[in-house]
Amino acid sequence: MAGRFTGLWPALAVALALIPAATPSARAEVRIKDIAQFEGVRENQLVGYGLVVGLNGTGDSLRNSPFTERSIEGMLERLGVGNLTDEQMRTQNTAAVMVTAMLPPFARRGSTIDVVVSSLGDASSLRGGTLIVTPLTGADGEVYAVSQGPIAVAGYAAQGANASIVEGVPTVARIENGATVENEIDFSINEMNSIRIALRTPDFTTADRVERVINDRLGGGATALDSGTIEVRPTDKNDIPGLLAEIESLRVQPDAIAKVVIDARSGTIVIGSQVRIAEVAVSQGGLTVIVKEEIEVSQPEPISIGNTVVVPQTEVTVEEQEAQFSILEGDVSLQRLVDGLNAIGVTASQTISILQAIKAAGALHADLEII
Repeated sequence: MAGRFTGLWPALAVALALIPAATPSARAEVRIKDIAQFEGVRENQLVGYGLVVGLNGTGDSLRNSPFTERSIEGMLERLGVGNLTDEQMRTQNTAAVMVTAMLPPFARRGSTIDVVVSSLGDASSLRGGTLIVTPLTGADGEVYAVSQGPIAVAGYAAQGANASIVEGVPTVARIENGATVENEIDFSINEMNSIRIALRTPDFTTADRVERVINDRLGGGATALDSGTIEVRPTDKNDIPGLLAEIESLRVQPDAIAKVVIDARSGTIVIGSQVRIAEVAVSQGGLTVIVKEEIEVSQPEPISIGNTVVVPQTEVTVEEQEAQFSILEGDVSLQRLVDGLNAIGVTASQTISILQAIKAAGALHADLEII
């Protein structure tokens, strides 16, 4: 039901009258694959420690990064070069790095994955470097991939005697297809007795709708276990991948809670379609303080005894806008209220303050999240 404004804020009432009332509309149907994932079918994080060589004097300083020096010594000993003293090792073309990657599901031996290389020491840039063979391990300590190759840096850094400029992050780089999978994760879909679908945003209403659409299409077998999990027991285990392909292409109408998200830094306000407010009176006033600073110099007369004195002159002016009340009656959508505030020129920071005050008054029927 559309509401109306009465009171001393006629401009807001006129603005709201010009905005069409929100009419209930069906939410768009989406594929199950866009709001959920199959349990067990996921990526795995990999991490490794390595060295980047070939830098043009932008690598780690060995005095400030002793782990880089130890790594170089260990690498050279494995290659047959040893007995180097600290005075003999003064290179600045090497940097210690952490290498991270995501192992996709069902990755097979010989396939390649992308890696991210991040500086660990005080190197100023990784541009032009090459990553030396680096094993990548999983959470269980097993090696699943090996990375090596020239790196690509998106950012750059330039420095002179009195000025410097940095664009992006030159100490972070990528290697496209820079790691080769050496070990597979054992996982067989055809051996599963049941398939579990995990919703990315748990919701009982959405879980119930997913259960119904699967049962209507497959003739039963789906059960919602909780707000985020739906279990499907296949009748034919010979074609589980085909069953998963059929399930993920089904369309369902997801539900969502009423929520308002505010980014106070940028003044961004995102409002859900289900947000409503109760009857509330709103008053918005403004206080403007203007401070003007002027510097005056008191100069003594010629051939006189005195000192030059700097005398600051400060002028402070306070302007206060007249605060007026406006009463909102009925079940009015919050979107119409915000549109009305915008129509009369209320700033984003003032709108955020009003929404927070309405929430504190208990009239905002939604979750208010500030990020």
